Amino acid sequence: MTTPDGRRRLLLVGGAGGLAGRAVLAEFARDWKIRSVHRHAAANEAGVEWIRADVAAISDWSPLLNGVELVVNLAWYRQAPARRFRALADGLIRLIRASESSGVRRWVQLSVPDAPAALETGLPYLAERRRVDRALTGSRLSYSVVRSTMLFAPHDKLLSVMLRTMARYHRFPMFGDGAYHVSPIAAHDVARIVRRESGLTERHVVSAGGPARWRYSDLTDAMFRALGRNARYVHFSPHGAVRLAQFLETFGSSLLYAYEVEWLLSDLLGPPAYEGLATPLAPVEPFLATEAAQYAPQRSGG
Repeated sequence: MTTPDGRRRLLLVGGAGGLAGRAVLAEFARDWKIRSVHRHAAANEAGVEWIRADVAAISDWSPLLNGVELVVNLAWYRQAPARRFRALADGLIRLIRASESSGVRRWVQLSVPDAPAALETGLPYLAERRRVDRALTGSRLSYSVVRSTMLFAPHDKLLSVMLRTMARYHRFPMFGDGAYHVSPIAAHDVARIVRRESGLTERHVVSAGGPARWRYSDLTDAMFRALGRNARYVHFSPHGAVRLAQFLETFGSSLLYAYEVEWLLSDLLGPPAYEGLATPLAPVEPFLATEAAQYAPQRSGG
């Protein structure tokens, strides 16, 4: 997008090194100037003004906001000590406050769906994230808080890992009855949503689910079918599932965290499909087929 005098508008992105961040950079790079703030260079940041910095450690955001019209925040940790979540939240709140006085036209914050009350208040991952959300919604800024869920993209940390596990072991853990719901959404669709929301003027919080709300066990059945295998499960009670995740955490595994299991079992990760894009949201089935094709040599047997 360009200003009235023909200059490309300037976007500041926090945390563009992750799955959603890479998609957002690709979505905006064709017609925006981008200033990207994060700690490590990303492969797809050619032409992007990369600021090597920790969002949590920036005390004065004003120089980085010079000329910026839009801020998109994607920065967050999946797992970290409480002090790191607190420091990151403090840094982002400083960015919100600086944006209020720097002429920023619009803010888009990528957030997450509701969670059980005990996690909302007792888990730093969520409690500190909500503190940032509240700082934004209580500010003078024009904003969208986009609550997305279960992103998928090639080599992601969720569906791709689940497929690889199924292909390797021919079985998969099933937590409880599998009747809770999820709404997988493509990372590139989240980027399109961020793009659309950046052009709005209303101040709101919006859910961003994918095109279909799946029962979890139906989704995992579909993943086995994509691999050409019969669905086979190792069943865990809800309590046993949380204990399993805690056991894995004890040994330093990042495969699965206990809070993620509790959240999944709560049946709060299946928000409705986002509405308003010019073209439909991508279904998950073609993605599963493409990812599963990597494991074709392992498909013998059922």
